[in-house]
Amino acid sequence: MSVKHVEVFGINEKVAKEILSTALATGGEFAEVYMENQTSESLQMRSGKLASANVSKVKGAALRIIKDDTEVNCSITEYTPENLLQAAKNLATSFDGRCSTELKPFVEKDVELVVNPQKIRGNDNSQELQLLTDTSVAAMSYSEEVVQVIANLTKQEKKIFVFASDGTWQTDHRCNMRLSCQVVASDGQDMQSANNSFGRNQGMEMFEGFDPKQFGHDIAKDAVEMLHADQIQGGEMPVVIHNGFGGVILHEACVHGLEATSVAKGMSVFCGKLGTKVASDIVNAVDDGTNLNAWGSINVDDEGTPSQCNVLIENGILKSYLVDKKNAKKMNHPITGSSRRESYKYQTTSRMTNTYFLNGHSTFDEIIKNTKKGLFAKKMGGGSVNPATGEFNFAVDVAYLIEDGKITKPVKGATLVGSGKDVLLKIDMIADNLACGYGVCGSASGSVPTIVGQPTIRVSSMTVGGKGGNE
Repeated sequence: MSVKHVEVFGINEKVAKEILSTALATGGEFAEVYMENQTSESLQMRSGKLASANVSKVKGAALRIIKDDTEVNCSITEYTPENLLQAAKNLATSFDGRCSTELKPFVEKDVELVVNPQKIRGNDNSQELQLLTDTSVAAMSYSEEVVQVIANLTKQEKKIFVFASDGTWQTDHRCNMRLSCQVVASDGQDMQSANNSFGRNQGMEMFEGFDPKQFGHDIAKDAVEMLHADQIQGGEMPVVIHNGFGGVILHEACVHGLEATSVAKGMSVFCGKLGTKVASDIVNAVDDGTNLNAWGSINVDDEGTPSQCNVLIENGILKSYLVDKKNAKKMNHPITGSSRRESYKYQTTSRMTNTYFLNGHSTFDEIIKNTKKGLFAKKMGGGSVNPATGEFNFAVDVAYLIEDGKITKPVKGATLVGSGKDVLLKIDMIADNLACGYGVCGSASGSVPTIVGQPTIRVSSMTVGGKGGNE
């Protein structure tokens, strides 16, 4: 007995089959339609006063056809059945063969909802404004040296629908919400900034139990403390990278090199490394899109494949790449539910979701106590990485010296320089305090919400750049 699927975005099964058949009429092997309806909202408060409030709406559809290694794409803003059919006809002219692909029956997979936003917004913005106010006031009142506080609350609610010639028929509802704050401190001569954010793929219920006053206070403390820090003197030393956003090292210096966008082209230092040792024996890492309402989680990816927990590194051994439908065939690798796109305007491809090292068996105190002299990188900043070589350069926003097994004075201006493959092998201690940071990752398919995370780790030796002692 055939199952009739509910009409979505004005598209029923009959219309969907007609669109896909038209797309495949000239010899394409795979055809897909991605549709979305998105609402973005943002509130910004500057030094305690509302500075801006914006709402934008985007809707559209993307079509693609794949034949062998060739992929052709197009997008439209008005996704009526007539427009989709015409777009399919136009896109099919990219090939000049005959239809050789039979449409598979549509199957909507039963997916466990790991993302299920409830209260997207109320009747007014009172709760949102109170969060921004509490954050801002706490930061401003921390010190007279705090000269600027910018707090933002952003929401992006998105509904998607994907149907394809391989039988895919999937929908998803997401709401990425994030509170962020930047604090600038000045002593009249120098300035120093600090920032942090808290995000989930959830509704306003995500703020139950969240303390915006403590959030603002802690950011201001970092800015003021770093304002009075000495410049670090660079050199080779052990580096303890704290939990949370410290996971940007794994994200940038390693896992970008595990995405099929790099591996399928032979442009990754990890090409051909499956089943081989790429990290120390104590390292375990995953990309897990199934964490309940987490910032980077998705019920299904943007190809309609259910999200999953992908074990990337197990006891130091490389276990998996992150692979989308097109590259799975090319690489002879299972699909990992990792295909993502910023919007219908971008081509979808393999991307991260929530990426982090798993807990180890040490404690934070043990790691510090067992480090005679080194750097404690409390909060990581931005940087750059070459996926082909794994070489990176990262700024450290908040840092302290470790001397005789104790965290001592704050230092600024530190940069971490090295190679992802080398750092993974030099991790010799991992704590049991896994935490996450909330970012937006930009790559070939645009910017998407991702979590970077880790417990506190120690790298036995790293190159630390700094100007201290050189002036």
